[in-house]
Amino acid sequence: MLHFRTFRRPGTLFLGICVLSFAFAQSTVAEDNKAQTLAAQVMEALGGEEAWQATRFIRFKFAGFRTHHWDKHAGRHRLEFTDRDGHHHVILHNVVNRQGKGWRDGTMLAGDELTKALESAHAAWINDTYWLLMPYKLRDPGVTLTYDGQETVAGVTYDKLHLSFAGVGLTPGDQYWAYINPETHLMDRWAYSLQSHEEGQEPTQWDWTGWQRHGEIMLASGRKNPASGRELPLADIAVLESIPDSTFESPDSEPMKEGEP
Repeated sequence: MLHFRTFRRPGTLFLGICVLSFAFAQSTVAEDNKAQTLAAQVMEALGGEEAWQATRFIRFKFAGFRTHHWDKHAGRHRLEFTDRDGHHHVILHNVVNRQGKGWRDGTMLAGDELTKALESAHAAWINDTYWLLMPYKLRDPGVTLTYDGQETVAGVTYDKLHLSFAGVGLTPGDQYWAYINPETHLMDRWAYSLQSHEEGQEPTQWDWTGWQRHGEIMLASGRKNPASGRELPLADIAVLESIPDSTFESPDSEPMKEGEP
C-alpha cells in the first residue's frame, strides 16, 4: 500500500496517485513483455513453434511405472501400468472427449469402475505430460505469465517466469516458476506451490536435466529434487512419426518398446 504525507493538498495527492499508477502500469507492461520475450526464446530453443505443432506421437514412462502413448493431434491416449497390488491396467481413451475403455488384468471394466478408471487416466495424462512438457505450455490459454526477476543458483543467474492459472486445469490454484538458463534458453529448474500446500509452505523445486533432441523438439529426462536428492525419472522418451492404430484400440496390442523407431 502507498502512504502519502498528510500535508499534501488533495489535488497533489490525486496527481501523485495518477503518476504512480501510470508508472506501475508501464512497469507491469514491460515485465509482461519481458516474460513473453523469454517464453518465445524458450520455445525457439526447444525446437520452435512449428516443430512443436507438427509433433504428433509422444511416448514416455513416468516415474518408472506409467507408460503413455499419446496422439497429440487426435487426442488418442493409451495408459498402461501395474499398480502396487500387482494388477495390470490398460486404459484407452480420448483426452478431448474423455470417452474410452479400460481393462484390469485383461477384464474389461464397466460402470463405476470404468468411470473411475477414465477419470484417473485423464488426471494421470494431465499430471505426467506437464512433468514432461511444461516449457512448451508457457503461453497456453488460461496461463498468466509474468517475469519474476532473477535468482542465482550454483553460479548461474536465472531469469524466472511465474505461471498462474485462470480457471484451467484440475488445480487452478497452483503456481509455477520456470528458471530459464540465459545461455541455452532452456528451463533448468522449476518450482511450484500447489493449491493443496499449507499456507507459508516453501515452493518445491526440481532440477530438469538431460535435455536431448527427440524428433524435432527438445525434451529432458531427469528430474531431481535438490533438497532431498529424490529423483523422478522420465524414461523411454520418444517422438514418433507414427504409431499403429492398434495401440489405441486394443489392450492386447504390443506398444513399441524403448529403442524401437
